[in-house]
Amino acid sequence: MSTATAYSDTPADSSAIDIRPLQPTIGAEIHGVDISRPLSTEQRDAIKAAILQYKVVFFRDQTLDKETHAAFAAQFGPLYDYPSATSDANIVPIHKISAVDARERFRELEHPDFLKGTIGAGDYYHSDTSWRLVPAWGAVLRAVDLPPVGGDTIWVDANLAYEGLPEDLKTKLESLHVVHNFQHSITRLGHEYPIVAHPAVRTHRETGKKILWVNYSQNPQFLGVELAESNALLLEVLRQYKRPEFQVRFAWQPGSVAFWDNRAAVHYAVRNYGDYPRLLERILISDERLYADL
Repeated sequence: MSTATAYSDTPADSSAIDIRPLQPTIGAEIHGVDISRPLSTEQRDAIKAAILQYKVVFFRDQTLDKETHAAFAAQFGPLYDYPSATSDANIVPIHKISAVDARERFRELEHPDFLKGTIGAGDYYHSDTSWRLVPAWGAVLRAVDLPPVGGDTIWVDANLAYEGLPEDLKTKLESLHVVHNFQHSITRLGHEYPIVAHPAVRTHRETGKKILWVNYSQNPQFLGVELAESNALLLEVLRQYKRPEFQVRFAWQPGSVAFWDNRAAVHYAVRNYGDYPRLLERILISDERLYADL
């Protein structure tokens, strides 16, 4: 069955959806919609508006499978084929977020010396596919196999993180680019891609807000400054990301789905569930390729 025909022919109830903010600017739960069925135009637009406002939205008690997961995401843009994703029949490739795979990857990651002993796996704040020239704009993540307790995910409002900086540090970071180096994993997967550097402060295309943008899972380094200064700046950004007033923390349950704006938030998974083989599945939504991004 193809993605285009995965949904039933009957749209979901077109009544107004119920949006419940979890924090003032980051995170909201959406109720009153079955996302395993096609959305009305009004529902789709309301969900997208909520994502732009709250950066990440959550759905509870959903009954998605691979096909309906892909069909839901495809209503918000073309889907991105992640290098390590797998596919079944005609379903878009889905990336498995596996605790087993993550433990192996974090053992293999090579970070600059300043990071060793300073941050742990739970501090790898990141946005998805930032190693690409034009990263995916959206991500839809659903629970598959959850530990009895633990395994939350934290998202950070990267605009608030920027706005909370001293003015002199804002000015400094706005002049810099930072490396997003995913070479270790890309090479291991049998692919080639150049090392990319992005502005440390980017402007969100739709909201116009400034975003503090560093990926701590991809060997970050600021260009054009001495290494010691780069290290100090990276630690300042990390402190901003770790401030709880800029965060929302989501406790996964069976049937949970998270949908976030990859351009507006960074996130990390809390690995506090021992050896449990926690598994989620993620589909990414491609962003528009514009000349200014290249």
